[in-house]
Amino acid sequence: MSTLSVPGATLHYQLQGCGPLLLISQSGEGDADRTVDLVPHLTDTFTVLTYDRRGLSRSRLEEPGRTTSLVEHAEDVHRLLAAVTDEPALMLGCSLGAVIGLHVATRHPGQLSTLIAHEPVAPRLLPDAADRARHEAELVELQHLYREEGLPAAVREAARMLGIDTSGKDAEPELTPQPMSELRRANFAYFIEHDFTAIVQDTLDTAALTTAATRIVPAVGATTPATVFDLACANALADLLGTEIRTFPGGHNGNTSHPRAYAERLRALLTAS
Repeated sequence: MSTLSVPGATLHYQLQGCGPLLLISQSGEGDADRTVDLVPHLTDTFTVLTYDRRGLSRSRLEEPGRTTSLVEHAEDVHRLLAAVTDEPALMLGCSLGAVIGLHVATRHPGQLSTLIAHEPVAPRLLPDAADRARHEAELVELQHLYREEGLPAAVREAARMLGIDTSGKDAEPELTPQPMSELRRANFAYFIEHDFTAIVQDTLDTAALTTAATRIVPAVGATTPATVFDLACANALADLLGTEIRTFPGGHNGNTSHPRAYAERLRALLTAS
């Protein structure tokens, strides 16, 4: 465990294992510890780097409550990678983390060798303007729900929108779900209040993705419903790049619900590159 000072924040990060560097950028409220079930299945092959996005858990903002843009999140990843390696890194980005990875791929050529972009929450990838506007409006409405009815109502609606099974029935046997602690609640609140705004205001240069030096692998969950917005974004990314979309075990949060099988799939894709 260590920390890195970056403009406007101090980032908490963790390194485990040995081998090529693999950065995991989590979705939603996920901090460095959200991958606690996944990482042990990867450390025999990779040096795994996990971190708390600024505003979450131990990564402190100099201006608490300030919204961080996705470009700033990407610059955090850029500086974090530069601090721990001078070689091109591998990256798994999930949902919001996938969009951060797409920004890194366009802004810092050569820093990422491969990016697995699992269901990126990126309205700008959608070719139809009406679809983009509708999904951006859904995020704004979810913010309003959070402000008016509180976090439990917003989390339930977010799970419905993303097709996430909150019962735990669609999970690997003997997996103990991580509890909804006070820290996770605080992280969820920050995610909805601030990161949703960052998504709606995103400036991702989608055209630049087509010439990026990074190998970008769009990915979806096997059980993610076909109507889910992030799945549509992943399909749009695959169409944009003219590449095959890859399927991972579980749904939108397959890396936490199916850590063993997800790690096997991830290892197979990354070691084949």
